[in-house]
Amino acid sequence: MESGKEQAVALKEWAAAVEALRKGQQMLIMRKGGIREETKDFQVEADSFYLYPTYEHQKKQLIKPGFEQMVDEMIQGWSSEETETVIRCYAELEEDILISSQEELDKLRELHIWTDQFAEERLKWKKTKPLHVMLLRVYELEQPVRVRIMPEFIGCKSWIALPQEELSRMPRKQVMSDESFALAVEKVHKALNN
Repeated sequence: MESGKEQAVALKEWAAAVEALRKGQQMLIMRKGGIREETKDFQVEADSFYLYPTYEHQKKQLIKPGFEQMVDEMIQGWSSEETETVIRCYAELEEDILISSQEELDKLRELHIWTDQFAEERLKWKKTKPLHVMLLRVYELEQPVRVRIMPEFIGCKSWIALPQEELSRMPRKQVMSDESFALAVEKVHKALNN
């Protein structure tokens, strides 16, 4: 991804997952990479980034009961003809954990909003590559920022460059307290070590 001096890094993620992160309902995302990744595989390109909500591939049946209404909430009033999107969150990568087995993945089942089917499909896609489970420290922008959707943002790729001017001036606040976040990270480690 090319970046100029007036650009900010953003990671694309389902709008429902971004909302769960914003609400502190989870603190991890799972990545294998998009079909159009320049490297053909997912790579962490930044330790801090904005979360760019996507809508195209969200499916209610891939979200656990109790969370699937977030898909409806996120697509309410949205259409594929939109010319702008709203950025609400910034994240710092706490840890990138590589998952290679279904057994490891199953241990994280209670810590995210996706169904077992979705998680399993993510793990099995590009079988020889591990699944990246990214633990994120998420911040909510005090005021959402509208960003024009550029042609280069479209498609199955993970990382994009956003215009930075408005984003960099926007104050943000932690979604989880330091204590809550430390407990959430510890919960992930305990789950994987059991």
